[in-house]
Amino acid sequence: MTSKNSSSHPYLSLADDIAARWQDLIILAGRVLLGWIYMQSGFRKIWDMAAVAKTYPARGLPEFMAYVATPIELVVGLFLIVGFATRYSAVVILIFTIVASFSSHAYWTYPEAQQMAQATQFWKNVSMKGGLILLFITAGGKYSVDWFLSSKNKPDIAA
Repeated sequence: MTSKNSSSHPYLSLADDIAARWQDLIILAGRVLLGWIYMQSGFRKIWDMAAVAKTYPARGLPEFMAYVATPIELVVGLFLIVGFATRYSAVVILIFTIVASFSSHAYWTYPEAQQMAQATQFWKNVSMKGGLILLFITAGGKYSVDWFLSSKNKPDIAA
């Protein structure tokens, strides 16, 4: 069976068929996995904002940015999980991740003993940016608040 949206040679089309059939569940899983890391990180930090803020100058950022970044991390992570304003949320957290990568995980500025751990974090963030870009393209999918809100405005063709 070959999907209309095949991206592969017919012998390799099984993945196309799976993607077409399970697209909405796969987008949901991707949203939850991407959103979770941000939401839980923001949730942990929000309980001791003063301590978090004190770590920002060492990263080259003013302390007040912690009071901006942490709620963004928490709220936008939650928005990604539920699929609310998904494209906007993906862009906001993409910008956040770019700043975090270069301020907190600039591995080339760390002592040699810490470079490997920081490089891992930096390149993990790069891969997450790829996922966020894909989420910007796909939007929230069928199992999202976005879908629910937009479907209310669509005429019922079946009726």
